[in-house]
Amino acid sequence: MTERTRPRVPGLRLLVCLLACCSFACGQDPIRGDRVPPGTAQGRGSDDPNTLRVNVRLVSIFTTVTDTHGAPISDLSKEDFRVLEDGVPQTISVFDRESELPLNIVLAIDTSESTRKDLKLEVASAKKFVHSVMRPVDHLSVFQITENTDQLTSFSSDVKSLDRGIERLTAGAGTSLYDAVYLGAEALLDRKGRKVIVLITDGGDTTSATSYQNALRRAEEAEAIIYSIIIVPVAADAGRNLGGEHALIQLSKDTGGKYYYAESIAQLDSAFREISDELRTQYLIAYYPNRRVSDSPFRRIQVELNKKDAESASYKVRHRAGYYTAPPR
Repeated sequence: MTERTRPRVPGLRLLVCLLACCSFACGQDPIRGDRVPPGTAQGRGSDDPNTLRVNVRLVSIFTTVTDTHGAPISDLSKEDFRVLEDGVPQTISVFDRESELPLNIVLAIDTSESTRKDLKLEVASAKKFVHSVMRPVDHLSVFQITENTDQLTSFSSDVKSLDRGIERLTAGAGTSLYDAVYLGAEALLDRKGRKVIVLITDGGDTTSATSYQNALRRAEEAEAIIYSIIIVPVAADAGRNLGGEHALIQLSKDTGGKYYYAESIAQLDSAFREISDELRTQYLIAYYPNRRVSDSPFRRIQVELNKKDAESASYKVRHRAGYYTAPPR
């Protein structure tokens, strides 16, 4: 399957999207799409005309914690975390370790002219990643980034089918990187579970129809975590697209992901291994916003840790920067 697409311009039509990520600890309101903890009686009081029913969105944060060496920390408890929204402390309603929650991954590989010499390296390493990360409950889709964005496979847990999709990668002319982020996020919008975009690119966008801002917003609306692997054949190469690299770094930071530089297949393999390990050791933290302090459509989230390591060094916490209150368009 190959689906060639270009991003739709936001605002042309309204989609009623149910943005909810599934966890084993949560349910979903079939009308509003808001997730509620088990045991919550949504219909309780519905026969009483004097009862006001309020359905508040449950905000989910997939959080990665690492030590000073970058190794994931997987033994923390709910009491170790503190959550703030726009500076206001929140009560954690749901806490879970995410090693078992299904993954939905968009693996987007840049095959533009500037990466032609690295294509074999990318193909070999991408296959290793697929084989290491995939379980029967997980689904992955392969995207090719050139002047167009081509979805080479549908979301699948069939490793052999995904291998065939990766083998169909072909070189192109331009690099529509922001289009790929936008369309990858859009493909993830209605999928249940954790949602991840892994980008392999040299960082230079040259032909996108959409903008960096639109791509970031779509990723945030989909609650997608972006991991960027930046291919740099020569670290001191004067022809590097530093602006593109910085854009990838910011995309990763704002969505709770991470960026890596790879100058060899060993470094590319190492980046993939780290991503796979992180995805098995994330935490799900969720809360009902308890107070609105701003009219801004974007709410900023801060997750803090009350715990340090054995040497009193602070752990590093990564999570998405916030969320939009309006449904995606």
